[in-house]
Amino acid sequence: MIELTAQQVQALENSDASPPQVMNPQTKETFVLLRVEEYKRLKEDEYGDSPWTRDELQALAWEPGKYAGWEDMEEYDDAPSLRCWERCRQP
Repeated sequence: MIELTAQQVQALENSDASPPQVMNPQTKETFVLLRVEEYKRLKEDEYGDSPWTRDELQALAWEPGKYAGWEDMEEYDDAPSLRCWERCRQP
C-alpha cells in the first residue's frame, strides 16, 4: 500500500473531480481513486463478472438490430429457412 503525502491528502480534499484522478508520470496513464467501501460496493453489488448466460448473449447480439429497424421484421420470424444448397437445388 502506498501512503499519501500531506500535500497529496490536501489535494484530494480540495479536488473538484469526483472521484479524484491521478496520473502516472512515466506512462501518462490516468487512474481514479475510490474509497475501499465504494470499490467493494461496485465490485460486489452492481457488477457481475460471472460468465454471460445464453439469454444475455442473445440480448446483446440483438441490440444493434434495434437501431437498424430489425424489430419491425417480425413477419420473417416464422418464414421457413432454407440452406443455400437447398435453395440452389430447387427447380
